[in-house]
Amino acid sequence: MDLQTFEAENLAEQSHWWFTNRRWLFFREIERLNIGNDAHVLDVGTSTGTNLRVLNKSGFNNIVGVDCSDIAIAYCKEKQLGIVKKGDVCDLPFEDEYFQLVLATDIIEHIDDDGLALDEIYRVLAPGGYAIVTVPTFMVLWGLQDRVAQHKRRYLLATLTKLAQNSKFHIETAYYFNFLLFLPIWFARTVLNLVKPKSIKTETGINFPLLNSVLTLIFRIDVWSARYLKVPFGVSGMLVLKK
Repeated sequence: MDLQTFEAENLAEQSHWWFTNRRWLFFREIERLNIGNDAHVLDVGTSTGTNLRVLNKSGFNNIVGVDCSDIAIAYCKEKQLGIVKKGDVCDLPFEDEYFQLVLATDIIEHIDDDGLALDEIYRVLAPGGYAIVTVPTFMVLWGLQDRVAQHKRRYLLATLTKLAQNSKFHIETAYYFNFLLFLPIWFARTVLNLVKPKSIKTETGINFPLLNSVLTLIFRIDVWSARYLKVPFGVSGMLVLKK
């Protein structure tokens, strides 16, 4: 991502409806895994630190992040969110079978060789360890945020599941989330793709307090129910994987 996109995310990640509820979703999935606080935990692609917040909230004592961007690392350091090393998801700077939990959320869509990225995550996971992987889904939703974030693709859940299985992971659970807002987001992105307003640089900037409150409520209902309803569509896909 470029500097402008990092700046927009840095301003939004603490309170924006998307980031806050996404963290809540991850917190709930991590709680279900019943991993001890002394486990070694890795956040791949820290960006400006949103996942490091949830890992700290979860009470883990041995957290490390990795990102390929000096800008992202600087933001995490400024927020005092813990240790973040510089590295590539396709060549992680860690020994084999070291971590009990790896988060790779909205990361592999940035990578040319997404299979290699999953292979690396598998390599650094200890036997019995877990990985939480999320991706943007459905190419029909391709829009401004995909372009500014420099995504390579959006996925179908079946495609992502097969990719994970090719990397030898066992699929603990797989589901779409952000399904309640699927049609509104599709409509908004279709309009933005047609109009291409120069004043809108990133989707996170399309927000104001009342809208944020309404979307926070809708998205909270969404992420609370998505695991159980298994709706066959959504703006994002979730995999919980086990080695």
